[in-house]
Order: sequence, then C-alpha cells, then structure tokens
Amino acid sequence: MAKSVRIIGTPTDYGANRRGVDMGPSAIRYGGLTKQLEAADVSPSDAGDLTVPHLATRDADAGAANAKHINEVEEVTTTLADAVSDAISDGVTPLVLGGDHSIAIGSMVGSARDADIGVVWFDAHGDFNTPETSPSGNVHGMPLAAALGIGDFEGVKWANAPRLKEENVAIVGLRDVDENETAAIHDSDVTAYTMSDIDERGITDVTLDALDVATSGTDGVHVSLDLDWLDPREAPGVGTPVRGGATYREAHTAMELVAESGAMRSLELVEVNPILDEHNETATLATELAASAFGKRIL
Repeated sequence: MAKSVRIIGTPTDYGANRRGVDMGPSAIRYGGLTKQLEAADVSPSDAGDLTVPHLATRDADAGAANAKHINEVEEVTTTLADAVSDAISDGVTPLVLGGDHSIAIGSMVGSARDADIGVVWFDAHGDFNTPETSPSGNVHGMPLAAALGIGDFEGVKWANAPRLKEENVAIVGLRDVDENETAAIHDSDVTAYTMSDIDERGITDVTLDALDVATSGTDGVHVSLDLDWLDPREAPGVGTPVRGGATYREAHTAMELVAESGAMRSLELVEVNPILDEHNETATLATELAASAFGKRIL
C-alpha cells in the first residue's frame, strides 16, 4: 500500500533576511513534487498553503531588533504545529514546504506533540542562535534553539517542542557557524557533524550515526532539509549559500538512508528562493530529494 503524505505549504519569509523565500512552496510544487512522490510509491494529498500575514499588513517593528517579526513567526508556527499534528493523527506523513527555516519550530512542536521524537537537521548552519546571541536577529537562525528551549527560549511554550531532547538531535553538514552558536552547541547534548566529518568518514557513516542519535529511545524522527546544505553549484536558489556543501549524490544517499531507516515521522524542505534560483533548479532538486526520503530508488 502506498504511503499517504500530506503536503503543507508555509509561505513565509519572516525569519529570513532576503525576500522571495515565501514563494518556495509554489516553486517546489511547480518543480514536479506530486510526480516525484508518486514515483516513490507515495499517495500525496495537497492541503494547500497556510494563511499567513502579508507584508502589507504586518508590523515592521513587531518583535524586537534581536528577534525580527517574532510575533508573526509565533502566529505561523503555531498554526503549522496544529497542521502537522493533525496530519500525524490522521495517519499520514506531513511534508512541510517552506518558507524560511523559522517554520521548523512549528514542524517540530507539532511532530513532538504526542510522541518522543528525534531530529536530523541537514543544514550548512547550526540554527542554534537565540535572540540574545544572534548577530542578525533573523529567526531562521534560531529554530533548533527555540524548539529545545535554549537561552531566551526557555519556557516559551509555543516554541518548545514538548517531547524533544537534546541528546536526540543530530545536525549534519555544518560549515558556517557563529561563534556563540559553536559554544552553545558544545555546551549542549546535541550531536553535530561538520562537512569535514563527511569528507573524512563519508556521507553514509555520518547519516547512519545521525539516525542512530535521533532514533535512540524515540517514536520517530523529524527530518529538516535546508537546501543550503547542498553546495551552491547544486542548489543556487537559497538565501544564505556557503561553498563546500553536500554534492547531489551525497544528498540523495542521505535521503535514501532516511527512507531505509523507516523512522521518518515528518519532513520539511526549506529555504528554496526562486528569485535567486536558476531555471527552478533548486526547487526541482528539492522534489527529487523528497522522493528519495520517501523511498524512491534507481532500481
């Protein structure tokens, strides 16, 4: 029987520093998402996009300089958490399309509402800043810290994933981390693998280790895939590109291993910015990687 997947678009740019990422869900759909999922023996249904405040109606000063548009982020991620939780309750796997990476707060809160979860975070960045430590105030650099209740996020109910522990979080592919983030990650029980680890050990060993971390004593895994995890030559349409990222085949191998684990509870694809893309290449790649995460194989 084909696995049922519910697509949930979350067209936000509140957490980012460049416009255009709010068009990511549309670009990913246009890139052939449904066709790719069906090729992975998945039965997709599209719930459409969540309703989010538009730029013209949002308060430019909402939140604070060190956590820009935090009120809008709270509104959207709270709605998304309900949508993710509802999908899981209905027996389908939520596939969240971003939007900037701040939406991951909602994905993790929803996925962890009624279960102990782990997280595998494929990203060039740690996303472990807090309003106190962030050099930019952009919330897309804070979702992991928020979900784990780090620093200023301690006890912030809407942002804290209720049944997620630091020891079940693995970050894969780091190569651009702020000084304060580095210290915070070292002080936590989160497991982090840099691109140097992938160079030395290979993507298979690193991903399998990350999955071991995320599945230890948990009911399932939330997988967060930021397209800037890949090298910009593979995925040019992202807001914060960093050279030296994962290759096309490394990314597919990682997603194939996620599928083989059978542990994925929820998945999100974030930071696709069609304004910065070339011929929708990054969005199309996102659809292919989603298909691999759901079990599509060459043979």
